[in-house]
Amino acid sequence: MSVVSAIIGTAERVPLPDVVIRAAIQRLCSRTAARLAAHDAADDAAIAGRMLLRPIAGDAGHEELPASFVAKVLGPNRKSSCCFYKTDVTTLQEAEEEALRQTVEHAGLADGQAILELGCRWGSLSLWMARQFPNATVTAVSNSQAQRGFIEEAARQRRLSNLRVVTADMNAFAPERQFDRIVAVETFERVMNWRKLMTRLRSWLAPEGRFFMHIATHRSGSHLFDRADREDWIAQHVFTGGLMASHHLVRQFDDIFSVEKEWCWSGTHYQRTANDWLANLDTHRETIEAALREIYGDDAGLWMRRRRWFCLATSGLFGHADGTEWGVSRYRMKTAD
Repeated sequence: MSVVSAIIGTAERVPLPDVVIRAAIQRLCSRTAARLAAHDAADDAAIAGRMLLRPIAGDAGHEELPASFVAKVLGPNRKSSCCFYKTDVTTLQEAEEEALRQTVEHAGLADGQAILELGCRWGSLSLWMARQFPNATVTAVSNSQAQRGFIEEAARQRRLSNLRVVTADMNAFAPERQFDRIVAVETFERVMNWRKLMTRLRSWLAPEGRFFMHIATHRSGSHLFDRADREDWIAQHVFTGGLMASHHLVRQFDDIFSVEKEWCWSGTHYQRTANDWLANLDTHRETIEAALREIYGDDAGLWMRRRRWFCLATSGLFGHADGTEWGVSRYRMKTAD
Protein backbone atom coordinates (compact mmCIF):
# COMPACT_ATOMS: atom_id res chain seq x y z
CA MET A 1 0.00 0.00 0.00
CA SER A 2 1.36 3.44 -0.96
CA VAL A 3 1.72 6.39 1.40
CA VAL A 4 -1.18 8.19 -0.30
CA SER A 5 -3.46 5.16 -0.03
CA ALA A 6 -2.53 4.65 3.62
CA ILE A 7 -3.28 8.27 4.51
CA ILE A 8 -6.66 8.15 2.77
CA GLY A 9 -7.54 4.88 4.47
CA THR A 10 -6.64 6.27 7.88
CA ALA A 11 -8.55 9.50 7.27
CA GLU A 12 -11.70 7.48 6.52
CA ARG A 13 -11.61 6.23 10.12
CA VAL A 14 -10.24 9.11 12.17
CA PRO A 15 -9.79 12.87 11.65
CA LEU A 16 -6.33 13.91 10.46
CA PRO A 17 -4.79 17.40 10.48
CA ASP A 18 -5.32 19.40 7.32
CA VAL A 19 -1.56 19.62 6.80
CA VAL A 20 -1.40 15.83 6.43
CA ILE A 21 -4.34 15.71 4.03
CA ARG A 22 -2.90 18.56 1.96
CA ALA A 23 0.47 16.80 1.75
CA ALA A 24 -1.20 13.62 0.48
CA ILE A 25 -3.18 15.60 -2.10
CA GLN A 26 -0.02 17.38 -3.23
CA ARG A 27 1.70 14.04 -3.74
CA LEU A 28 -1.24 12.71 -5.72
CA CYS A 29 -1.34 15.84 -7.89
CA SER A 30 2.40 15.64 -8.57
CA ARG A 31 2.05 12.01 -9.64
CA THR A 32 -0.84 12.82 -11.97
CA ALA A 33 0.82 15.94 -13.43
CA ALA A 34 3.97 13.95 -14.24
CA ARG A 35 1.90 11.30 -16.01
CA LEU A 36 0.05 13.92 -18.09
CA ALA A 37 3.13 15.97 -19.02
CA ALA A 38 3.78 14.09 -22.25
CA HIS A 39 0.16 13.91 -23.45
CA ASP A 40 -0.66 15.38 -26.85
CA ALA A 41 -3.42 15.46 -29.49
CA ALA A 42 -3.04 11.73 -30.13
CA ASP A 43 -3.88 11.01 -26.50
CA ASP A 44 -6.92 13.30 -26.72
CA ALA A 45 -8.03 11.42 -29.83
CA ALA A 46 -7.76 8.15 -27.92
CA ILE A 47 -9.79 9.56 -25.02
CA ALA A 48 -12.42 10.87 -27.44
CA GLY A 49 -12.65 7.38 -28.94
CA ARG A 50 -13.19 5.79 -25.52
CA MET A 51 -15.89 8.36 -24.75
CA LEU A 52 -17.87 7.18 -27.79
CA LEU A 53 -18.55 3.90 -25.98
CA ARG A 54 -20.22 5.61 -23.02
CA PRO A 55 -23.74 6.95 -22.43
CA ILE A 56 -24.09 10.73 -22.47
CA ALA A 57 -24.22 10.93 -18.68
CA GLY A 58 -23.17 8.24 -16.24
CA ASP A 59 -22.94 8.26 -12.46
CA ALA A 60 -20.34 10.99 -12.19
CA GLY A 61 -20.95 13.87 -9.82
CA HIS A 62 -21.38 14.91 -6.23
CA GLU A 63 -23.74 13.23 -3.84
CA GLU A 64 -27.06 14.97 -3.22
CA LEU A 65 -26.75 17.58 -0.49
CA PRO A 66 -29.52 19.39 1.39
CA ALA A 67 -30.26 23.03 0.64
CA SER A 68 -29.47 23.87 4.27
CA PHE A 69 -25.91 22.60 3.73
CA VAL A 70 -25.48 24.57 0.52
CA ALA A 71 -26.76 27.76 2.14
CA LYS A 72 -23.99 27.66 4.74
CA VAL A 73 -21.07 26.65 2.51
CA LEU A 74 -21.55 28.47 -0.80
CA GLY A 75 -21.77 32.21 -1.27
CA PRO A 76 -25.01 34.21 -1.38
CA ASN A 77 -25.58 33.35 -5.05
CA ARG A 78 -25.27 29.59 -4.32
CA LYS A 79 -22.65 29.26 -7.07
CA SER A 80 -21.22 25.73 -6.81
CA SER A 81 -18.59 26.21 -9.51
CA CYS A 82 -15.37 28.19 -9.89
CA CYS A 83 -15.57 31.88 -8.99
CA PHE A 84 -13.30 34.66 -10.25
CA TYR A 85 -11.13 36.72 -7.88
CA LYS A 86 -10.08 40.07 -9.33
CA THR A 87 -7.91 41.15 -6.37
CA ASP A 88 -6.27 39.70 -3.28
CA VAL A 89 -9.11 41.01 -1.11
CA THR A 90 -12.03 39.91 -3.30
CA THR A 91 -14.75 38.23 -1.22
CA LEU A 92 -16.56 35.03 -2.18
CA GLN A 93 -19.71 36.98 -3.04
CA GLU A 94 -17.75 39.40 -5.24
CA ALA A 95 -15.99 36.47 -6.93
CA GLU A 96 -19.32 34.75 -7.58
CA GLU A 97 -20.74 37.87 -9.18
CA GLU A 98 -17.64 38.52 -11.29
CA ALA A 99 -17.75 34.95 -12.62
CA LEU A 100 -21.43 35.36 -13.47
CA ARG A 101 -20.76 38.68 -15.22
CA GLN A 102 -17.98 37.12 -17.28
CA THR A 103 -20.25 34.22 -18.25
CA VAL A 104 -22.85 36.65 -19.58
CA GLU A 105 -20.15 38.49 -21.54
CA HIS A 106 -18.29 35.44 -22.85
CA ALA A 107 -21.45 33.60 -23.88
CA GLY A 108 -22.75 36.69 -25.69
CA LEU A 109 -26.03 36.72 -23.77
CA ALA A 110 -28.57 39.48 -24.45
CA ASP A 111 -32.12 40.44 -23.62
CA GLY A 112 -34.76 38.82 -25.78
CA GLN A 113 -32.80 35.61 -26.38
CA ALA A 114 -34.02 32.09 -25.74
CA ILE A 115 -31.39 30.60 -23.39
CA LEU A 116 -30.89 26.99 -22.27
CA GLU A 117 -28.68 26.16 -19.30
CA LEU A 118 -27.58 22.55 -18.90
CA GLY A 119 -26.77 21.39 -15.38
CA CYS A 120 -28.01 24.46 -13.53
CA ARG A 121 -27.38 23.08 -10.01
CA TRP A 122 -28.67 25.61 -7.45
CA GLY A 123 -29.56 28.20 -10.06
CA SER A 124 -26.92 30.89 -9.62
CA LEU A 125 -26.58 31.55 -13.34
CA SER A 126 -30.19 30.82 -14.28
CA LEU A 127 -31.52 33.32 -11.73
CA TRP A 128 -28.85 35.86 -12.71
CA MET A 129 -29.79 35.61 -16.40
CA ALA A 130 -33.53 35.77 -15.74
CA ARG A 131 -33.11 38.85 -13.57
CA GLN A 132 -30.70 40.67 -15.90
CA PHE A 133 -32.66 39.90 -19.07
CA PRO A 134 -36.39 40.23 -18.30
CA ASN A 135 -37.36 39.78 -21.97
CA ALA A 136 -35.30 36.61 -22.39
CA THR A 137 -36.69 33.14 -21.77
CA VAL A 138 -34.43 30.96 -19.62
CA THR A 139 -34.81 27.18 -19.46
CA ALA A 140 -32.70 25.53 -16.76
CA VAL A 141 -32.11 21.77 -16.68
CA SER A 142 -31.22 19.83 -13.52
CA ASN A 143 -31.33 16.16 -12.58
CA SER A 144 -32.28 17.04 -8.99
CA GLN A 145 -35.80 17.64 -7.68
CA ALA A 146 -34.35 19.43 -4.64
CA GLN A 147 -32.44 21.86 -6.84
CA ARG A 148 -35.48 22.45 -9.02
CA GLY A 149 -37.63 23.24 -5.97
CA PHE A 150 -35.02 25.62 -4.60
CA ILE A 151 -34.69 27.53 -7.88
CA GLU A 152 -38.44 27.75 -8.46
CA GLU A 153 -38.98 29.18 -4.99
CA ALA A 154 -36.16 31.71 -5.48
CA ALA A 155 -37.68 32.74 -8.81
CA ARG A 156 -41.12 33.09 -7.22
CA GLN A 157 -39.75 35.32 -4.45
CA ARG A 158 -37.99 37.51 -7.02
CA ARG A 159 -41.04 37.55 -9.32
CA LEU A 160 -39.11 36.10 -12.24
CA SER A 161 -41.70 34.78 -14.65
CA ASN A 162 -39.24 34.15 -17.51
CA LEU A 163 -37.44 31.18 -15.87
CA ARG A 164 -38.53 27.57 -16.33
CA VAL A 165 -36.78 24.70 -14.53
CA VAL A 166 -36.84 21.18 -15.92
CA THR A 167 -35.83 18.00 -14.10
CA ALA A 168 -34.41 15.58 -16.63
CA ASP A 169 -31.88 12.84 -17.25
CA MET A 170 -29.49 14.26 -19.84
CA ASN A 171 -29.46 10.89 -21.60
CA ALA A 172 -33.14 11.44 -22.50
CA PHE A 173 -33.61 15.22 -22.45
CA ALA A 174 -35.12 16.56 -25.68
CA PRO A 175 -36.40 20.15 -25.76
CA GLU A 176 -39.26 21.07 -28.04
CA ARG A 177 -37.75 24.30 -29.31
CA GLN A 178 -34.48 25.85 -30.44
CA PHE A 179 -32.36 28.33 -28.48
CA ASP A 180 -30.20 31.34 -29.27
CA ARG A 181 -27.71 30.36 -26.58
CA ILE A 182 -26.89 27.10 -24.81
CA VAL A 183 -24.76 27.43 -21.69
CA ALA A 184 -23.03 24.67 -19.72
CA VAL A 185 -21.00 25.60 -16.63
CA GLU A 186 -19.02 22.69 -15.14
CA THR A 187 -21.43 20.22 -16.70
CA PHE A 188 -19.27 18.51 -19.31
CA GLU A 189 -16.97 17.08 -16.62
CA ARG A 190 -19.87 14.70 -16.01
CA VAL A 191 -20.74 14.12 -19.66
CA MET A 192 -19.03 10.98 -20.91
CA ASN A 193 -20.10 11.02 -24.57
CA TRP A 194 -19.39 14.52 -25.81
CA ARG A 195 -19.98 13.66 -29.47
CA LYS A 196 -23.48 12.37 -28.89
CA LEU A 197 -24.52 15.32 -26.70
CA MET A 198 -22.86 17.93 -28.90
CA THR A 199 -24.66 16.53 -31.92
CA ARG A 200 -27.93 17.01 -30.07
CA LEU A 201 -26.94 20.51 -28.95
CA ARG A 202 -26.28 21.51 -32.53
CA SER A 203 -29.84 20.56 -33.44
CA TRP A 204 -31.17 22.58 -30.49
CA LEU A 205 -29.45 25.79 -31.58
CA ALA A 206 -31.24 28.37 -33.68
CA PRO A 207 -29.48 29.69 -36.80
CA GLU A 208 -26.58 31.91 -35.69
CA GLY A 209 -26.88 30.48 -32.16
CA ARG A 210 -23.88 29.88 -29.92
CA PHE A 211 -22.87 27.23 -27.39
CA PHE A 212 -20.82 28.31 -24.34
CA MET A 213 -18.89 25.80 -22.26
CA HIS A 214 -17.08 26.44 -18.94
CA ILE A 215 -15.11 23.38 -17.84
CA ALA A 216 -12.30 22.42 -15.49
CA THR A 217 -9.27 21.31 -17.52
CA HIS A 218 -5.64 20.24 -17.44
CA ARG A 219 -3.20 22.23 -19.57
CA SER A 220 -2.09 19.29 -21.74
CA GLY A 221 -3.66 15.94 -20.93
CA SER A 222 -7.15 14.49 -20.61
CA HIS A 223 -7.86 11.70 -18.17
CA LEU A 224 -10.83 9.68 -17.00
CA PHE A 225 -11.16 9.29 -13.25
CA ASP A 226 -10.93 5.59 -12.39
CA ARG A 227 -12.99 4.68 -9.35
CA ALA A 228 -11.09 1.38 -9.13
CA ASP A 229 -7.86 3.25 -8.35
CA ARG A 230 -7.81 3.01 -4.57
CA GLU A 231 -5.05 5.63 -4.38
CA ASP A 232 -7.12 8.25 -6.21
CA TRP A 233 -9.43 9.74 -3.58
CA ILE A 234 -10.61 12.37 -6.10
CA ALA A 235 -11.82 9.62 -8.43
CA GLN A 236 -13.61 7.83 -5.62
CA HIS A 237 -15.32 10.75 -3.91
CA VAL A 238 -15.24 13.83 -6.20
CA PHE A 239 -15.57 12.59 -9.79
CA THR A 240 -16.85 9.03 -9.58
CA GLY A 241 -16.45 8.14 -13.22
CA GLY A 242 -15.97 11.70 -14.41
CA LEU A 243 -13.62 13.35 -16.87
CA MET A 244 -10.84 15.89 -16.56
CA ALA A 245 -10.45 17.22 -20.10
CA SER A 246 -7.36 18.82 -21.49
CA HIS A 247 -7.69 22.40 -22.65
CA HIS A 248 -7.50 21.10 -26.23
CA LEU A 249 -9.92 18.14 -26.02
CA VAL A 250 -12.81 20.25 -27.35
CA ARG A 251 -11.04 20.40 -30.73
CA GLN A 252 -11.60 16.68 -31.22
CA PHE A 253 -15.19 17.71 -31.97
CA ASP A 254 -14.59 20.63 -34.32
CA ASP A 255 -16.63 18.91 -37.01
CA ILE A 256 -19.65 19.65 -34.78
CA PHE A 257 -18.68 22.94 -33.10
CA SER A 258 -15.81 25.25 -33.92
CA VAL A 259 -14.31 27.44 -31.20
CA GLU A 260 -15.07 31.09 -31.92
CA LYS A 261 -13.28 32.45 -28.85
CA GLU A 262 -11.70 30.95 -25.75
CA TRP A 263 -10.52 32.04 -22.32
CA CYS A 264 -8.38 30.39 -19.63
CA TRP A 265 -8.68 31.00 -15.89
CA SER A 266 -5.74 30.20 -13.65
CA GLY A 267 -6.34 27.35 -11.24
CA THR A 268 -5.74 29.79 -8.38
CA HIS A 269 -9.33 31.04 -8.83
CA TYR A 270 -10.68 27.58 -8.03
CA GLN A 271 -8.14 27.21 -5.23
CA ARG A 272 -9.47 30.38 -3.58
CA THR A 273 -13.08 29.35 -4.22
CA ALA A 274 -12.51 26.04 -2.45
CA ASN A 275 -10.67 27.72 0.42
CA ASP A 276 -13.59 30.09 0.93
CA TRP A 277 -16.02 27.16 0.93
CA LEU A 278 -13.84 25.41 3.51
CA ALA A 279 -13.80 28.50 5.72
CA ASN A 280 -17.62 28.66 5.57
CA LEU A 281 -17.87 24.97 6.34
CA ASP A 282 -15.68 25.33 9.43
CA THR A 283 -17.47 28.49 10.58
CA HIS A 284 -20.89 26.77 10.47
CA ARG A 285 -19.71 23.31 11.46
CA GLU A 286 -22.38 22.55 14.06
CA THR A 287 -25.28 23.63 11.85
CA ILE A 288 -23.89 21.71 8.89
CA GLU A 289 -23.31 18.53 10.88
CA ALA A 290 -26.92 18.69 12.06
CA ALA A 291 -28.09 18.96 8.44
CA LEU A 292 -25.92 16.02 7.39
CA ARG A 293 -27.14 13.96 10.35
CA GLU A 294 -30.68 14.11 8.92
CA ILE A 295 -29.40 12.28 5.84
CA TYR A 296 -26.48 10.16 7.03
CA GLY A 297 -27.36 9.53 10.67
CA ASP A 298 -24.38 8.24 12.63
CA ASP A 299 -22.17 8.64 9.54
CA ALA A 300 -22.59 12.42 9.59
CA GLY A 301 -19.08 12.88 10.98
CA LEU A 302 -17.58 10.86 8.15
CA TRP A 303 -19.48 12.86 5.54
CA MET A 304 -18.45 16.10 7.21
CA ARG A 305 -14.82 15.01 6.84
CA ARG A 306 -15.43 14.06 3.22
CA ARG A 307 -16.88 17.48 2.44
CA ARG A 308 -13.82 19.08 4.01
CA TRP A 309 -11.60 16.75 1.94
CA PHE A 310 -13.50 17.78 -1.18
CA CYS A 311 -12.59 21.42 -0.47
CA LEU A 312 -9.01 20.48 0.39
CA ALA A 313 -8.70 18.31 -2.74
CA THR A 314 -10.14 21.01 -5.00
CA SER A 315 -7.84 23.61 -3.46
CA GLY A 316 -4.80 21.35 -3.78
CA LEU A 317 -5.52 20.22 -7.33
CA PHE A 318 -6.14 23.65 -8.81
CA GLY A 319 -3.51 25.38 -6.69
CA HIS A 320 -0.83 22.89 -7.76
CA ALA A 321 2.16 24.58 -9.44
CA ASP A 322 0.64 28.00 -8.75
CA GLY A 323 -2.45 27.22 -10.80
CA THR A 324 -0.57 26.41 -14.02
CA GLU A 325 -1.41 22.68 -14.32
CA TRP A 326 -5.19 22.62 -13.78
CA GLY A 327 -7.54 25.52 -14.38
CA VAL A 328 -10.79 26.50 -16.08
CA SER A 329 -11.31 26.70 -19.85
CA ARG A 330 -14.16 28.66 -21.42
CA TYR A 331 -15.23 28.44 -25.03
CA ARG A 332 -17.83 30.20 -27.13
CA MET A 333 -18.61 27.95 -30.08
CA LYS A 334 -20.62 28.03 -33.28
CA THR A 335 -21.85 25.17 -35.39
CA ALA A 336 -19.21 23.89 -37.77
CA ASP A 337 -19.61 24.70 -41.46
